[in-house]
Amino acid sequence: MMWLLLTAAILTEVSATLLLRIASTGKRRWYIPVAVGYFLAFTLLTLTLQQGMNLGVAYGIWAAAGVALTALASRIFFKEAITPVMMLGLGLIIGGVLLIELGAVH
Repeated sequence: MMWLLLTAAILTEVSATLLLRIASTGKRRWYIPVAVGYFLAFTLLTLTLQQGMNLGVAYGIWAAAGVALTALASRIFFKEAITPVMMLGLGLIIGGVLLIELGAVH
């Protein structure tokens, strides 16, 4: 259950961030969906922690997946560039989170 909650937290955070990009163009009607999305993301992350996942693991995965998915979605929806250096950075973030997960005491 905690993995499902974490996945939902990641997806709502990424969605809110993508909506933030739209809201930043002056479309004020998107402010409330952005706020609701971030509220839901943090609520779901809190529920994940209540299920027993370690904070460092949960936050690391949440943040890294959020960065990676946001970068990829920004490429698809907003035609933003992803350079080879950015790809390397995303790989290093993901690798770091995997090492944290592998090192966590279960």
